[in-house]
Amino acid sequence: MEEEPVEDAEADLSGAEDDLDEQDNSQVSSEPQKRPEEVKKKIAETFFYTYEDVYSGPYTTDDTEIPTNLLTFKHSFGYDCTRPVNLMIMDRHTVGYIAGNQVILQNLRTKYQKHVRSSRGSGIGFITAHPNKDYFAVGEKGKKPNIVIYTYPSVRPYRILKGGTEVAYVFGDFNRTGTLLASVGSGPDYMLTIWDWKQEETLLRSKAFAQDVYKVMFSAENEEHLTTGGSGHIRFWKMALTLTGLKLQGTLGRFGKTAVSDIMGFVELPDGKVVSGTEWGNLLLWEGGLIKVELCQVGHKPCHEGPVSQLVFDEGDLYSVGKDGVIRMWNFEVVDAADPVDDTGLVEMEPMNELWLGKNVSLNFITKIHDHGQPFWFAQDTSGAIWKLDLTFSNMTHDPERMCTFHSGGIEAIGVSPFTYLMATTALDRSVRIYDFSSNSQVSVMKFKQGGTALMWAPAVVNPEGGLIAVGFEDGVVRIIEVYDPRRLPGHAGQASEIAEINLKQVFKPHGAAVTALAYERKGDVFATGSKDKTVFFFAIEDEYKPIGFICVPGPVQALQWSPPSHDKSTLLILCENGFAVQVPAPLRGNHDAATTYHIKNLPTQYFHFYSIKSQLKLGEEIARREKEKQEKEKARLEWIKQQKELGLEVQETKEEEPEEEPLPPIYIPEEPSPILCGFYAAPGKFWLSLGGYDSGFLYHCEFSHDNEEDPEKRKDEPFEVIPMENTDNNPIHQISFCSRSPLMFCGMQNGSLRAYPLGEKGLSVGALKDYWYLNVHDNDNGQIRGICCSHDDGCLITCGGDGNIFTFDFWSEEELPKELKVTIPCPRRGLEKEKATEDIKDPDAYTIEEYKQKKEHERKMKEAEDKKNKKREELSALRQDFVFLLQKNQELPKHMQLHREEFEMDRRIFEELDRQTLQRIQLVQRQLAWEHEKQFIGLQKLQTQFRDSLEFTLTVHAIQSNHQISTYSLLTVSEKYSQDKKHEDSKLAVHKEKWTALKEAEQAEEEIHRETTPVHRGSVVFENEAERLKTPEVQKPTMRYIESRRQKIRRLVEKYDALKAKIMKRRAEWHELYKSKPRDNYENSKDAKEIKEARENIGCYRLKSATNYTLTENERISTEKKMTQLAILEGLIHKIKVNMNEEIVSLRDLKVSTIDEIKSLVKEVKSIQAILDVSEHLPIPLIPQLHPDEVPEKIVEYNSDVLLKFKEEQEAKAKLKEPLEGCSSSRAFRHMFLQTPPVEEGAPMAQAGVTEEQEAFEMEKAEPTEMELEILKREKIKNLYLQETLIKKINTLVINFDAELRLLRHKKLKMDVQMKSADLRCITCCEELLILKKLEVHEDLLEEQICILINEQEDIHSKLKSYLAQIEDRKCEIVMLEERKKALYASFEASLGENNEFADFLTDILKKEVECVEKEEVGRGAGEENENKEEDDEKPDLKTDEENCGSESIVFDDPVCPEGCSEDLFLNTIQLRQQWIGIEKALEEEKKVAADLKKEYNALAKKAKEIETSLDTTNRELEAFQWEKLHRLNELDVVVPLRLHQVQCLVDGEMPRDFSQTLVFTNQSLQYLQKRIVDQRNEKIMQREIHKKAKEQHKQLLQDKKEMEMEIQGLEERCNNLMMEKFGRLVDFEAVQVHSVNIPMEQMKVRIMEKEYEHFVELKEWEERIVVLQHQLTKLTRENTSKLHQLNRFCHEKHHLETELESLTTGQGVEFEGTRSADLKETARLESRLMQMTCEVAHLREEISKGGVDEM
Repeated sequence: MEEEPVEDAEADLSGAEDDLDEQDNSQVSSEPQKRPEEVKKKIAETFFYTYEDVYSGPYTTDDTEIPTNLLTFKHSFGYDCTRPVNLMIMDRHTVGYIAGNQVILQNLRTKYQKHVRSSRGSGIGFITAHPNKDYFAVGEKGKKPNIVIYTYPSVRPYRILKGGTEVAYVFGDFNRTGTLLASVGSGPDYMLTIWDWKQEETLLRSKAFAQDVYKVMFSAENEEHLTTGGSGHIRFWKMALTLTGLKLQGTLGRFGKTAVSDIMGFVELPDGKVVSGTEWGNLLLWEGGLIKVELCQVGHKPCHEGPVSQLVFDEGDLYSVGKDGVIRMWNFEVVDAADPVDDTGLVEMEPMNELWLGKNVSLNFITKIHDHGQPFWFAQDTSGAIWKLDLTFSNMTHDPERMCTFHSGGIEAIGVSPFTYLMATTALDRSVRIYDFSSNSQVSVMKFKQGGTALMWAPAVVNPEGGLIAVGFEDGVVRIIEVYDPRRLPGHAGQASEIAEINLKQVFKPHGAAVTALAYERKGDVFATGSKDKTVFFFAIEDEYKPIGFICVPGPVQALQWSPPSHDKSTLLILCENGFAVQVPAPLRGNHDAATTYHIKNLPTQYFHFYSIKSQLKLGEEIARREKEKQEKEKARLEWIKQQKELGLEVQETKEEEPEEEPLPPIYIPEEPSPILCGFYAAPGKFWLSLGGYDSGFLYHCEFSHDNEEDPEKRKDEPFEVIPMENTDNNPIHQISFCSRSPLMFCGMQNGSLRAYPLGEKGLSVGALKDYWYLNVHDNDNGQIRGICCSHDDGCLITCGGDGNIFTFDFWSEEELPKELKVTIPCPRRGLEKEKATEDIKDPDAYTIEEYKQKKEHERKMKEAEDKKNKKREELSALRQDFVFLLQKNQELPKHMQLHREEFEMDRRIFEELDRQTLQRIQLVQRQLAWEHEKQFIGLQKLQTQFRDSLEFTLTVHAIQSNHQISTYSLLTVSEKYSQDKKHEDSKLAVHKEKWTALKEAEQAEEEIHRETTPVHRGSVVFENEAERLKTPEVQKPTMRYIESRRQKIRRLVEKYDALKAKIMKRRAEWHELYKSKPRDNYENSKDAKEIKEARENIGCYRLKSATNYTLTENERISTEKKMTQLAILEGLIHKIKVNMNEEIVSLRDLKVSTIDEIKSLVKEVKSIQAILDVSEHLPIPLIPQLHPDEVPEKIVEYNSDVLLKFKEEQEAKAKLKEPLEGCSSSRAFRHMFLQTPPVEEGAPMAQAGVTEEQEAFEMEKAEPTEMELEILKREKIKNLYLQETLIKKINTLVINFDAELRLLRHKKLKMDVQMKSADLRCITCCEELLILKKLEVHEDLLEEQICILINEQEDIHSKLKSYLAQIEDRKCEIVMLEERKKALYASFEASLGENNEFADFLTDILKKEVECVEKEEVGRGAGEENENKEEDDEKPDLKTDEENCGSESIVFDDPVCPEGCSEDLFLNTIQLRQQWIGIEKALEEEKKVAADLKKEYNALAKKAKEIETSLDTTNRELEAFQWEKLHRLNELDVVVPLRLHQVQCLVDGEMPRDFSQTLVFTNQSLQYLQKRIVDQRNEKIMQREIHKKAKEQHKQLLQDKKEMEMEIQGLEERCNNLMMEKFGRLVDFEAVQVHSVNIPMEQMKVRIMEKEYEHFVELKEWEERIVVLQHQLTKLTRENTSKLHQLNRFCHEKHHLETELESLTTGQGVEFEGTRSADLKETARLESRLMQMTCEVAHLREEISKGGVDEM
């Protein structure tokens, strides 16, 4: 009786559920349809369900002997902290959370747990607590899941809510008063449901969204408002009362310019705004379904470093919870009143307070509870913790307290102690935890740098104390840890705070990838590790684990298992993920050579490569099923025949035609092998496997074959026995464990369930696994069981899963439970307290054991090679010393006894070969270092460009006779940011040319090197090509030329295609530029604009720039670009002037160089003259001027090979190399002689000439001169004295002239320095102005961008307004036309009636009454359309009611019958007119409605246009104000203007004023221009009036021309489109047709076809030649056969002739020759023998002819 209302609600919802997937906002009415006879019954407040009827317990098959209470749930050690919301606070000590298929209520103080199982066993989706904590709701998962409401603290099922979603509930929330519950489901329906949970009724429901929905929350202030958020959306809901009842209306939030984000946290503020988080950490403030602002911290820093997981509004404060582990409190008033300040929409604000919990903390959810009146918060940490927080942020605030810790994420492995109630677990959260499952507590935890992936507790044979654990990690490291009782350490009794501690005993890295399996050999001698890197490593177990070696397996290792003690041999079963099983014996240390590698290559290995047989099994089942159906049909037929015969009826037994059977399904083998999930030994060489993927659903019994020579990858091994497992096709077995206490096999399934199979004495067999015990334990979606273990006494069962949960169960029933279970912590090892801490491997990229071994081996080999090289070097050095000693001995011998250097060479060919090899090595090294050489060369060029080319060398030219000097300006190259575009293009073109030239030179150099290095190969290649050419027929040349020409043609086609495409793109760009340059409608003539501009500039109003009423024109506005251009021009002028001056100084330096050269030649002539003159007659020779180093600075960077060698020697000397020098003294001397060129002695010829002259003079002194000679000598002396004086004067003149040129240029440079200083001051002023402009540029750009946006919006709105006006006019025309049709229809109706028709009123009523019904129906439909969330189920009753009302007014309309006396034709005509009338009325209503909607939209757009126009005016005013402010800021700068005294004309009382702030600076030209403009303005005024009049007339004419051109363009476009439609049947893109007119792949295929045809032609020609030879042979044989046929013919004629003669002889001459009968008989015999002989010859000839024909064939 209590549950009837629930059934009624479900019945009422059944009709609405059909349309939920079709409409986004479909709802069910808040009040279900009531029939008059139904009376709704309410559920009593005292009604409760019984827990036994609600919860899902274990399941057993019918015939199993396993009791349902096989396992008793004991404790949960895990916590699924990665769920979005998995924390529920019931009181100050009790928290609730989801653990698989249970809800755990745990007392944080006593650690006591109470568990509540799900009602269906399919998992739990959410939990939420009632506001007053008296109830909590559990939303479940599965098909048609329930929401169960439990009371607290009694935990009794109070209400069950059904039918809220299809698959699973995701989230639920109570309203503030607790009367309503909102729930949201997962896909595919994503149903949002509002419940009156106490009455188990659905109030409202709607599809929340089409993607994942994460949360739903009621508003704290307005319970009629809800918000949902999820994947890329947020939606705002409202419960609204409409004409048809209470409806749920949703508005989707629009992100607009903000990037779309997943919404995980949100909260509604008291005023209806909503604050939500984002994935990037900022907060969004929503108002009216739109983002009002985006909140961030100061400096555009995000509010959180990561996603915002929750937002809470509590007691006037707004809290944000982030994944970064930070909780921040924000000022609610600031957030609520935030407004955007710019287009970015970002608003910066600082949090009032914040709490950071730690580095590795990631918060998902917080909830509040009061403890003794003080508020506290509990937080869910996805890193595996529950925190207790105090968010009062006062002086008395408590520190954050971690209440309990867990693993984060799925549990990877679990192990149980062999002696006591301890278990160890590890996960990817980088921790190993030890639990005491007797007292349900965690005893110790140890953190590492990497996540754990495998774990095994060492058995008793390995560690008798039972405290050793092996753990494998994801970086391939294996760590051996030991658990011990620290209180038992010597000297530590009573000092330790914990009952157990973990010590790292040993660490090693055997693998390069994650360790997936660990196994101890049954005797405890060998330890094996498996990894994803497809290797298995073996260790010998001693005091420390010693490596034995490793083997490679065909796939990533999934599991390892040593053979049990029942087997004779100790073997290891290796299961790989990719379907391989491998068996190897236990390797022994010392049997394998590990000197160079640990790889064991000779270990006997057996392989099993699983080959799928599931398809064959399914095929067999299908065949058996069909056979069984046939037998049943045949049996039924025979039975029917028997019954008919018993009844005495005759039955004709005709065999029925069997229907055609469907074909059997084909055998299917998956392309990728199914993964092996687990397995175990059955017998020696035999094992069982459980597979996933396609081959799941069976246990496979497999056996290793003895044929191991075959490649494992090619093997196809099939199992010899299979056991089908019920309901495991999509739920494979992942873990298998056996219990020795009772013969049970426990299986851990993929969906988190646990199964127990009873085992008989024979173990596993086909019929043994039909019955089982089943219990859903872990989460059904991500709770795959990863470990099942039994305790050492088989009293407890432990499971762990991918959902992070660890459950313990008791095997005993409540009666069998022991009184007390006490754990014993292992004792510490002796001497443990004295041992040093083991050094851990922290680097994830550290070497593995094998890599370290290979590295050591490589280093050893390299050391041996280096020692060998050093030994060879020493031997070579000794030989060199001996050779040098021999050379020295040879030099000491007399010359006639010395040996030539060639005689030391034993064989010249050796040196030639060495030279050749050296040349090859040099070339090889050059090729190897080509890239490095190019890299260094480019680096040198970059350095030169950066540090040398950017500078012009500063040189100083010194005077020769004075101290005057002049220096060039220090110049940099012109800055790139100020360079012109043309210069850029020229420089780029030059760079491209240089690169192209360098590339060509490099290619030529490579070709030369190639030609030099490979002369022999080139000849061979030419010979081969020549041979091929000789072999190829002459026909090849033209054909190949033609094919090559076709290739060239295709290449030209490709180039033509590219050129055409480029041309099209260029044409598009030109069109684009043309349209871009198209003037707007408000375009003004450039000439007019120029004149207006000139008039405004020269209008004569010269207000000061500092005046408040000063306005700037568009061109007068100063921008960053203009100022940069101005600065660039100024710098360019300065640079140009300085460059010109530098060029003059360089020319002066060149003059000095030429002067010095000329002086040197003159001095040389003077010296030659003075050599003839007497010493007393010598005049002092002027000194030769010398160039100073600063006059030729470019020589500093010049270098040659000598400089480089010297630099290299200096570097080598500094490095102090220890290696011995190569070569000996003789070789060094040879190298020095080779590298150093002999010095050129310039003075040698002069010296020789001097000696010759002295000898001649000496000879002349010896002879006595004559008078003539004396006269000649005198004349020569006078001439030489004159030349000496003239040359010395010339030298002095050159020096004086140069010094004069230098002083003149120096004076000119001093004047220029003054100008340059003024220019530099101007540059500084420009730079200051540029800095100010750059600071203000951002705001100016922002204002201009706003203006552009507003202008674009204005244009868009105007275009829309025009389109709406056009549409409205069209609608009006349509309405007028319909009204005319209506009038015409009515007129035709009246005409059909005629005059004085007695049935006129009746027929008119038929027409108009039906129209009224239609109108009512349309009104009903219109009301339904106005309500966005109305459903079809609500519309149908309304329509029905309207029809009934219409029927009540005129019964005739329901059954229209022509009355008596009325014309049948007239009545039918009226019916037809009625249908037309209805259609016209419908169309008219639709047109009016569309016109009204268009009018509304037009008004809204017009209003928006006014707002945009207002905003545009405001922004323009702001821009003008900003321009004035910018000008004011620029006017504040001080500008230096040097003036002469005569330029100052504003004298005060004839004196210079002290203050020039109120003065103006004008140029003379500007003053004259102003006076002239007074006269010009008067004349221009008269002229402009005439021009204005003509412009008006021209404007009218242009408008008319524009309209005509538009009409012509439109007509041409229509004509073009019509022609295309006629030609092609559709509009065609001619550019695309033109581009694709040439099919290049087809042309390439044609060339290939030609090549193939040519090949076939050559082959065909060979066959033709062969046919010709065969034809010659055929002709020869034919001739032979013909001659033989002729011979046969001749023989036949002879035979015929002989037969004729014989007949004539026998008939005509019988009487005559009667006497000589004996002679005739002889002749007859002879002729017959001859005839026989000829017959044989004919037969023989025929045989030969037939043989010849066969040969020809």
